[in-house]
Amino acid sequence: MSRSATDAWYASGPMQERIYLVVRQIPAGKVSTYGDIAAIVGECTARMVGYAMAAANDTVPWHRVINAQGKISPRGDGGGEQIQRTRLEEEGIGFSSEGKVNLRLVRWLGPSTEWKIENGFDPAPTWREK
Repeated sequence: MSRSATDAWYASGPMQERIYLVVRQIPAGKVSTYGDIAAIVGECTARMVGYAMAAANDTVPWHRVINAQGKISPRGDGGGEQIQRTRLEEEGIGFSSEGKVNLRLVRWLGPSTEWKIENGFDPAPTWREK
């Protein structure tokens, strides 16, 4: 199995649910990156988070997860980018002329230590929280 196929497989089932549990914590008007979510979930890659977001329905605020450059990543179906941007703009998130958000202003740093403990995640700070 190729790395991409392996990542896609691991991003389903229990891992997918852990990813969704974290993403559901991102408040309106904030974004997180695929890598940030992977660091919080643990034993997970940014690519796995991407696969999970591509499979997410509207019970998960998938639109709040962007790439580390502050941009919306192209989706395989080719249609989600404008929906994602519109949803973020409706939450008050602005974009530069290059299509980037200002991560210093709108980046979510992750759930509280208490939330992590209550939900079975490693309570140690991720690199973004240090």
